[in-house]
Amino acid sequence: MGRLVEILAGEHGCEIAAVVSRQSGRDSIAGDYGHVDVAIDFSLPDAVYDNVVACARRQLNVVIGTTGWQTREDALKLVADNGGIGVLASANFALGMHVFRRVVGEAARHFAAMENVAAWVHEKHHAAKKDAPSGTALTLKRAMETAGYGRAIDVSSTRAGSIPGTHEIGFDASAETVTLTHTVRDRAVFAHGALEAAKWLRGRRGWFTIDDML
Repeated sequence: MGRLVEILAGEHGCEIAAVVSRQSGRDSIAGDYGHVDVAIDFSLPDAVYDNVVACARRQLNVVIGTTGWQTREDALKLVADNGGIGVLASANFALGMHVFRRVVGEAARHFAAMENVAAWVHEKHHAAKKDAPSGTALTLKRAMETAGYGRAIDVSSTRAGSIPGTHEIGFDASAETVTLTHTVRDRAVFAHGALEAAKWLRGRRGWFTIDDML
């Protein structure tokens, strides 16, 4: 994802000041990279907290595209608040996914009243993806629950090959099934979304979600 952000930055009027990674030979955000507006984090769950702390020390806003760190969200919000920086975090930067999430919530609201309807979430990603279920799958599940679907929602995952990302929501009754599916065909869609988020976040302070940007 970091490589895609680097390749596509120019299309969004952005300039890459530095790439911080083990592969790039830079492993610290604390380096002197000149003027920087926003950092985009596509790293690992265990690295996110330290990365945001380092960015806060530099008064550097952060777009977080990494998933699997959400158990530390309250602590990160405190870091952002104390540091006076802007953070936009999302489990998924495909903008179509967030329209899909709203559609899923509306479907769940209607099916919640039908006691014979069961629901599931199934997601598929490439074999190298670390977290399972995905952050997006958990976000979709929360959207269903928030909409009023109070029964159990089965969540399952597949990790295989090079699948960019597919999320299927299902509602099943004794004589019919409704499925809703969002499929990513090119992982570049996440980089495009993250770069747009970085442009939107420039100069802002506080903790934001993709809904704030949209």
